[in-house]
Amino acid sequence: MLIFPEHSLTYLATPKTGTTAVHLSLQGHADMVFKGPRKHMTARRYRKHVEPFLRKAYGVMPETVAVMRNPVEQLRSWYKYRSREKIAGSGRSTTGMSFDDYVQAVVAPNPPEHAQVGSQFKFLTDHKGKVLVTHLFDYDNQTGLVAFLSGKLGCDVRLGRHNVSPDIDAPLSVETEMLLRARREKEFALYDALKSANGYLRADVPDAPPHDAPARAARSEPSSP
Repeated sequence: MLIFPEHSLTYLATPKTGTTAVHLSLQGHADMVFKGPRKHMTARRYRKHVEPFLRKAYGVMPETVAVMRNPVEQLRSWYKYRSREKIAGSGRSTTGMSFDDYVQAVVAPNPPEHAQVGSQFKFLTDHKGKVLVTHLFDYDNQTGLVAFLSGKLGCDVRLGRHNVSPDIDAPLSVETEMLLRARREKEFALYDALKSANGYLRADVPDAPPHDAPARAARSEPSSP
């Protein structure tokens, strides 16, 4: 997650949507750079813990921007990423497993460690399913995302390829895809709406209610001067 109070913008890093490229390109422009587990803070947690801090400390309520990927492709990216040699033999590894088996594990009632990857829908919405991101871009709409970030931040944004997963075959059977679509119906519906809107949706996100609890958001890493 990257926060730019001067430009009233927060980038929420949806996992497996090119977040490393965005971080490497823009972290030098951000006032706050969240790394480690907090890099992928969900929109819900951001509104609960970070927005109140920004309102109190900076007097701003930034708009948010995030990326969503085709749900099948996002899981395929997770599957490939966890097949890398570095983690072979660990509980997170997908080595020796088919993509079909992996997807079935992801949507199981109690996913094993290697299949615990969360949900894009839950990352981007509140408990009622309302989108909490002001500007939502399709992963396939990189041109639109780059143009938006360049205009909003007043700089020439260039995104390279980083954190690339191993190039392995990962076919998915029709039956397993149907199972995935049934179990994650709301996620596919949101992505279909995003796709139908030419890869960009703007949501009317109300301000978060005041919250006086200590701001755990302050546990971020300041950017280099």
